[in-house]
Amino acid sequence: MAARFEDLIVRLIQVRLKPDIEAEEYATFLQRTGLASHQLLATNVIKQPLGDRLLDGADAVIIGGAGAYSVTQTYDWTESLTRLVQQIHDQRTPLFGSCWGHQFIARAFGGSVVEDVERTEIGCFPVELTLAGRTDKLFGGFPESFMANMGHQDRVARLPEGAIELATSGVSPYQAFKFVDRPIYGTQFHSELNAETERARLYAYRDHYPVLQEEESFQAIIKTLRTTTEVDGLLNRFLRTFALAE
Repeated sequence: MAARFEDLIVRLIQVRLKPDIEAEEYATFLQRTGLASHQLLATNVIKQPLGDRLLDGADAVIIGGAGAYSVTQTYDWTESLTRLVQQIHDQRTPLFGSCWGHQFIARAFGGSVVEDVERTEIGCFPVELTLAGRTDKLFGGFPESFMANMGHQDRVARLPEGAIELATSGVSPYQAFKFVDRPIYGTQFHSELNAETERARLYAYRDHYPVLQEEESFQAIIKTLRTTTEVDGLLNRFLRTFALAE
């Protein structure tokens, strides 16, 4: 672990086929973490192998979204990413998963992820902390109810053994979870996105979401997005809480 925030090295795992979205996603994580560009090292599993030494020097790991890829499916890189996540667990390296990353962490440790179009959440929605969330080291300072930007039609249906639910919504459970004995967190919502960046994502992946096909519905969802929510500082707080040496 690094002694100072400016010395942190964080590995960002991306699952992006479109170069413009890959670059935009990197920029959103850079902004929300508060890191400098030389501190956030990106690896895209679609384009780059996950080498055995990928974690060397990493004080924390973040797994982002995926757009066109579903955790319910298996790809030629799924096994290697699963091994990497399990290695992160064994090494007790801090790990944060956002949306697809949240779902993948759950699957990697035996949880269940399902496609659930009826519980699609695209837009800005209220999230409620559970009792465990209200006393959690990361979420404990949050209001019991807060807003977050979302974009998913897959969801975690069962948590893996050793994980507990920290937040839920009126539509979908397991909006956030953590492992009780490891600095591993997942959020279904996107703490890295604001209204502008999620709008760009929705246009880029509009064909993947049935709810976005009708223009009137699409524009109504766009109007719900918020530039600022209570989760804006969550990634920075995660790194300061778990990735710095005490």
